[in-house]
Amino acid sequence: MKKKLIWLSGLLAFTLVVAACSDSADDTTTTTAGSSETTTTAATSDTTTTTASTDTTEPMEPLTFGMILVGPADDRGWSQAHREAGEYLEEQLGATMIVLDKVNPADRPELTVDQVARDMIDQGAQLVFMTSDDMKDGALLAAEQNPDVPMIWSSGDSAWAEGEDYQANLTNLGNIMGQMEYGKMIAGCAAALTTETGSIGYVGPLINDETRRLVSSAFLGAKYCWENVLGNDPADLTFAVNWIGFWFNIPGVTLDPTLVANDFIDGGADVLISGIDTTEALVVAGQRAAAGDTVWAIPYDYVDACDGAPEVCLGTPWFNWGPAYLDVAKSVLDGTFQATFEWNPPDWSDLNNPSTTAVGFIEGPALTPENTTTLDAFIAGLADGSINLWQGPINNQDGSVWLAEGETATPQQIWYMQQLLEGIDGASSA
Repeated sequence: MKKKLIWLSGLLAFTLVVAACSDSADDTTTTTAGSSETTTTAATSDTTTTTASTDTTEPMEPLTFGMILVGPADDRGWSQAHREAGEYLEEQLGATMIVLDKVNPADRPELTVDQVARDMIDQGAQLVFMTSDDMKDGALLAAEQNPDVPMIWSSGDSAWAEGEDYQANLTNLGNIMGQMEYGKMIAGCAAALTTETGSIGYVGPLINDETRRLVSSAFLGAKYCWENVLGNDPADLTFAVNWIGFWFNIPGVTLDPTLVANDFIDGGADVLISGIDTTEALVVAGQRAAAGDTVWAIPYDYVDACDGAPEVCLGTPWFNWGPAYLDVAKSVLDGTFQATFEWNPPDWSDLNNPSTTAVGFIEGPALTPENTTTLDAFIAGLADGSINLWQGPINNQDGSVWLAEGETATPQQIWYMQQLLEGIDGASSA
């Protein structure tokens, strides 16, 4: 299996080759679509490390694949982005998708991810996508139980030879994630450029390495633009996160994100950044603005998320899973599938190109023309590496040194972030 690590000079200094909404998908369903061809590109450089590949030498056409979603399939967030990536494969390859949403212990306590994967394989799936960090145990078990079936565990690290949880024996399980750290930095900058109170509230999901690094990314973007673009005193910026306890609201299980969002506004925050899979932060901001409050929001995950309340939407950092998933599907069809770890960057030459980018940022209607111009300059700095927010000195939340003066974070330091950064109000652990 070939292990792929692609290094990108720029803000993160790396590229290494992260679900959600409908009652209409309560049961496993199958859809089909027509076919065409596209090519994909990415702003990447050298590739290293190889290992044995899964034997998929027999071409399998037409492709049938499974898509396991953690939340509702029409959530206008994480899960919808994955579902639409599956529809993209149907359109591009004439493939058939088998999809089941709300695969989580609260919504479907009778099901496990490995059981769902096995059922999809029994229905003919030749490739299975498991699309949440929350699916780790089931993904590992499914891959072990079905070694001849290629699988992707999105947002996982099981195929990363340099990672902390490398599973060398699972040669059929690859990982794909977008470098959303960039998208969150852009979101943080947009928030800092807009806030009038100097108070930004982040509605967070559960606490883990992924969510800590994304909150920290948004904070670094806000801090940079507050201090270096606007010239404001760092002490006048408040950046706080409140965690609801899961990727989306589950009544009786999580905190209600609607209440969390309202509490932030009541406490003085005038920009809300969402880190959850659904759009409550944006909806609340729209409601409060309609009632006379001056407030804005930045939703998450889904390219059209701003549509829920465009009058207060500063923009959306969004995942585009289609290009990477298409490459995987093609490799299954031509018998060249290899379990790689991919941490894919934006296409900086065309940030929101749906055929090429892994992560984008849609600037929202509520972002002023002046701030749009300023944000574009910030994005250009991230793209060419002249702005590197992963460079020390940076301390952890407890005051310990995370990056020393002049030190640049490694991919492992970023991926496995153990604390929030100094300057963020909110818990670093559950």
